[in-house]
Amino acid sequence: MTAPSLAERLDGLLFFPVTAFGPDGALDLDAFRAHVRAGVDAGAAAVFACCGTGEFHALTPAEFAACVAAAVEAAEGRVPVLAGAGYGTALAAEYAALAERAGADGLLAMPPYLVVADQEGLVRHYTALAAATSLDVIVYQRDNAVFTPATVVELAKVPNIIGLKDGYGDLDLMQRIISAVRTELPGHDFRYFNGLPTAELTGLAYRGLGVTLYSSAVFAFSPEIALAFHRALTTGDDATVDRLIDGFYRPLVNLRGKGRGYAVSLVKAGVRLRGLDVGEVRPPLSEPAPAHIKELAELIERGTALLGER
Repeated sequence: MTAPSLAERLDGLLFFPVTAFGPDGALDLDAFRAHVRAGVDAGAAAVFACCGTGEFHALTPAEFAACVAAAVEAAEGRVPVLAGAGYGTALAAEYAALAERAGADGLLAMPPYLVVADQEGLVRHYTALAAATSLDVIVYQRDNAVFTPATVVELAKVPNIIGLKDGYGDLDLMQRIISAVRTELPGHDFRYFNGLPTAELTGLAYRGLGVTLYSSAVFAFSPEIALAFHRALTTGDDATVDRLIDGFYRPLVNLRGKGRGYAVSLVKAGVRLRGLDVGEVRPPLSEPAPAHIKELAELIERGTALLGER
């Protein structure tokens, strides 16, 4: 029997763990393993280590390799582990090699560093990265890496580029991308992911396009809330979806908007609030204001209480 492909295994809620640091600022791999293991035990469908939420930008190559290996160890083969890869083409290829040696199952290819490239340059970048590894690659659309439908068709032709994670949020563009790939590559199994911060808020809209996979930042600190929402969204339980959006997710997005970098630092604060000391974020990010952490604690309490309502 042929083993399922990575694309086939990515079916459920996607977990982006934070990277744990000790009081001295160094990696705390024990805490990181505990965080990953708890997420897999809770029901994550995949682990995306050392990506945006995992502060990829703040890790040295050696730290990156150690974290990916620790995630693979903690997942124990129960779910696939994917790792971030970014910066310029040469460095992205080096990170891909580190992830492959550490046992990762795939890569999330983040935007190139600093430069704003044209579409031809983006195709060359991601094609070169895919050629440098035997791992399957998901391309992350956001910031300075926004693709035309024709570009995504070209990327989808690359055998080990298996999907697109959208962190840009232009639904018109996404519909045109999906339509172009479907038309130009009929029958091609190319996967799409909602990668917006607090993706649950746009889950209904993306499902209308047929995009059912998404990354959940909330899962990192409140897997029970994230899983309840995912279950409700999947089964058409609109009452629960609306209740959690109105009472938890919309206020969370409002809170996230109160500080720069809160898409990462607020998640890390949430993990600490739930009892696992994963340390603070590294510069240039800053910790949330104490009042905002208090507000987050109250929101988590409120969201948990909403799970008991019908």
